[in-house]
Amino acid sequence: MKKSIRIAAGQGFWGDLPDAPVRQVEGGPIDYLMLDYLAEVTMSIMQKQRARDPKAGYAKDFVPLMKQILPACVERKIRVTANAGGVNVEGCASAVQEVARELGLSGQLRIGIVTGDDIMARLDELLNRGVELSNMDTGAPLSTERERIQSANVYLGAGPMVEALNRGAQIVITGRATDTGLSLAPMMHEFGWAADDWNKLAAGTIAGHIIECGAQCSGGNCQFNWRRVPDLANVGFPIAEASADGTFVITKHEGTGGWVNIPSVKEQLVYEMGDPHDYVTPDCVADFTTVRLEDDGPNRVRVFGIEGKPATEFLKVSISYSAGFKAVGTLVYSWPDAYEKAQAADKILRARLDRLGLEFDQILTEFVGANATHGPLAGEPSPDIPEVQLRVSVRSEKRNDVERFTKEIAPLVLTGPPGVTGFAGGRPKVEEIVAYWPALIPKGEITPVVDVIDV
Repeated sequence: MKKSIRIAAGQGFWGDLPDAPVRQVEGGPIDYLMLDYLAEVTMSIMQKQRARDPKAGYAKDFVPLMKQILPACVERKIRVTANAGGVNVEGCASAVQEVARELGLSGQLRIGIVTGDDIMARLDELLNRGVELSNMDTGAPLSTERERIQSANVYLGAGPMVEALNRGAQIVITGRATDTGLSLAPMMHEFGWAADDWNKLAAGTIAGHIIECGAQCSGGNCQFNWRRVPDLANVGFPIAEASADGTFVITKHEGTGGWVNIPSVKEQLVYEMGDPHDYVTPDCVADFTTVRLEDDGPNRVRVFGIEGKPATEFLKVSISYSAGFKAVGTLVYSWPDAYEKAQAADKILRARLDRLGLEFDQILTEFVGANATHGPLAGEPSPDIPEVQLRVSVRSEKRNDVERFTKEIAPLVLTGPPGVTGFAGGRPKVEEIVAYWPALIPKGEITPVVDVIDV
């Protein structure tokens, strides 16, 4: 059993810096590369992609990335955990398997596949048996939106990934697994942590939480002295140096930009934290109030003292459903009287929409450059503001009404206040609204499936 391992974060979301994983592999010693691709809306996007093409439905960026780094990972025994599988984990694994064979790695690599999170095909059966999958925020039963559901995926924990690692997988590909589980699984595997060692599981969970958003804990999106953050163009992604006793150090490769310090780690700790006493995951309940931080040298923060509680009997379900249509139109009004012109244009537009009898669930107007970010807290904008962007958004169940709205923006250029610019983008596009439905399901209803294939 190892005494410590280095887990490097390479992606904080689908679309993060493409070369970050490469730089993590090439920038210094690591044992694991963790790649987090999935957000709530991502699953519905992938579900639509697979509906159009049965071979799609996963993070396709992952495959060329693996082609680039697999030789080094095999040579240096770096293992990868990634939720890149989306709604087509087998397809993703097959594509990686093919790439590995092209690279001449046959017989040198095993790929773990974790499925069982996608319950889209089981929804009717579950609802018929009385599993309501009620909305955690409103209490409404899922049956009220059944016909509009696009995806339904359970958040799996670290356990299935640990099994894949125990069976020799060097690359573990999952669907909707928790972000934290991608880092916790290597610790449980390497250190032999028991599934009910709540303090250590909580420590591994918090380590995963700190690095799950990539450079957000190593200088990116940093409020603390942001002007002084060095060389963000070369920002280093974080690494968790985890020890068997549950303590860990957050750091990054030497010679990279950004910084790792107590304020940067604190900022990530409070990201999507919820109740600090009860951060609930499938693996445990972590108590963020027990976290202790201390400076461990340049770009090193030691984290210790973490306590945990037993896991709950439920898993969270991420469900997406169609909720109508939207469109966003913008115009820029220039000095003099930029804000006043934008306000007048908004009143004119609303009057025309009302005259047309269009039905909208919501019309939202924002004056970017005046008060869009801070609202009433911004106070009354100065009359000397050089420019203001009028941004009007509408949403409706009726696509035709949203389509009609898109035709009312351009006419304001010649039929509204003077000094308009910024319409080079053309007519706004109508987009489908994908809404989020969080729910809970008893753990006994879900059976994760773990397969390991050879290249």
